[in-house]
Amino acid sequence: MTTDLVVVLPGITGSTLRVKDDLVWAPTPGAILKAIKTFGGSVNALALPEGIGDEHPGDGVEPVALMTDRHLIPGIWTPVKGYDLLLDRIRELGHTEALGNLLPVPYDWRLSNRYNARRLKTIVEPALERWRAHHPSNATARLTFVCHSMGGLIARWYVEKCGGADHTRKLITLGTPYRGAAKALDQLVNGAHQRLGPLSFDLTTFARTLPSLHQLLPEYACIEDPRTGALATTTELGDAIPELKRDLTLDAMRFHSDLRAAESARPASLAATHAIVGIQQNTPTTARIRNNSLTLLPDYADETLYGDGTVPLVAACRADVPMDSNTLRRVPDQHGNLQRNTAALDELEGILTARDIVVRAPRETHLRLDVPELITAGEDLAVRLCAAGGAAIAVRITVTDETGGLEDARVVLAGPEPVDAVFDGLPPGAYSVDVIGTRPGSPVAAVSADILVWD
Repeated sequence: MTTDLVVVLPGITGSTLRVKDDLVWAPTPGAILKAIKTFGGSVNALALPEGIGDEHPGDGVEPVALMTDRHLIPGIWTPVKGYDLLLDRIRELGHTEALGNLLPVPYDWRLSNRYNARRLKTIVEPALERWRAHHPSNATARLTFVCHSMGGLIARWYVEKCGGADHTRKLITLGTPYRGAAKALDQLVNGAHQRLGPLSFDLTTFARTLPSLHQLLPEYACIEDPRTGALATTTELGDAIPELKRDLTLDAMRFHSDLRAAESARPASLAATHAIVGIQQNTPTTARIRNNSLTLLPDYADETLYGDGTVPLVAACRADVPMDSNTLRRVPDQHGNLQRNTAALDELEGILTARDIVVRAPRETHLRLDVPELITAGEDLAVRLCAAGGAAIAVRITVTDETGGLEDARVVLAGPEPVDAVFDGLPPGAYSVDVIGTRPGSPVAAVSADILVWD
């Protein structure tokens, strides 16, 4: 165990929210459909006013805790499992809330990352002082951040722009979109309603009020210029991108450029950054605009580079870190499961404890899994997977409900060519699709994804 204070930040939608005594976003096991419907009914009250910038709207919404179960709002980012296994692994290393050296920090994920970074400062620095005063051996303790997804953007802003560098030893990220993600373009341009099928509410207007979702927009050149065919940035295309609010978009691009400049000006920031990234999953990477509609594409410069299903590899690290850098930790899994993946947690433990950890062997077979985020009741669930190189190998696909109950399972032979498995008869609810080897010690890197079945 190190003497540092470990601070854990979840991703977007990863914190429960309440207004006064009423929880407006807090899925519990077996109740995710109800939570989504409740949230949708409150969406008008939760939308942010125009021009909110980096402030709080004063609407009484408060963050409560980190999600411990799977959570998703269709059309807002991506399905994510809870943070219980991540916190448990850190506690096993001797960091606990009771002792005072573990600090999970929920936040209002609707708001600007700059606002949440300023708020983070008011929480972590007093906690660090208390921990240092706890025992003389803690006098040199510093902060170590463990962040999933957007939480890494908040911690980066705190470290580089709010004076946090003086207090921080390490920044560990899992699936953080350092350079944004094309998926956010789809949700803001095409609208959340296109992902909701028969649902009775539309989150498009709500989504377009969120500074946080705009700050997940890609800052790298990823949109095909309809005039030249070359890839361009959102700033370069400007009003040619339909539906994007120009003020929020330009401010989001400044967020990324300011972070990039601050990190470049402080060389020590690179050595303190540890990025764990997802690989080998089909991931939206670029986009094409036609007839006021945006289509996501998996390729970059005619090459498929993959990612974690949400964050493409081209955006999963800092701009000054090459994609083939030996500083990146690569785990073949989906974005919403990285914070629970055993190999990722082994990497995390190794970084936290600075001792050798035996992680997954290089002989493992990496799988590529494609699962829809949302289907309607009565619709077949089509699961597609293939092995990323190497000989074909038998794998087991399981579909489990929110309580862990097995709905269906089958064994298929995964090889270089995609193979489809179709499941039917799933009642409404949230499910986990897991692919593992067929026997103990199988050289298959497990992959997991979530799906919502709506009636």
